[in-house]
Amino acid sequence: MIICCLLISVSFAQQATLIKFNDFEKLSSKQNDTTYVINFWATWCKPCVTELPHFEEVNKKYASEKVKVLLISLDFKKQIEGLNNYITTKKIQSDVYLLDEINYNKWIDKVDSTWSGAIPVTLIVNHEKKYRRFYEKDFTLEELEKAVEEGRGN
Repeated sequence: MIICCLLISVSFAQQATLIKFNDFEKLSSKQNDTTYVINFWATWCKPCVTELPHFEEVNKKYASEKVKVLLISLDFKKQIEGLNNYITTKKIQSDVYLLDEINYNKWIDKVDSTWSGAIPVTLIVNHEKKYRRFYEKDFTLEELEKAVEEGRGN
């Protein structure tokens, strides 16, 4: 019985979805009234993993609101198993995507022309409200909640 339950819980564990940049563009440009909180991060980036629980907290806090947290991992494609283990171990509930694009210079400016290439970075967008803010920094929970509230128009 215990093995059966363990297998069921493992099979439903959150996993990263492998995407290309054009998939990211579709995710981040949906024309609706949802505020998207898009964080670029990697498992090898200490400030990224330090702030990740804040994004999970925001995901939980706004679960019934029109706020969607998207975690865009910049780990390498060959590291997807390690990324998925990290997601499972840390019980990440936000949607996680692994961006399978190795030539960063081709797409970084398309995310934001001011992006130096460093991570973590966060993009908060709400197309209906014509709101778009780019943050090349790591967040405290309070800073992130304030940024999300601004993006929601509150």
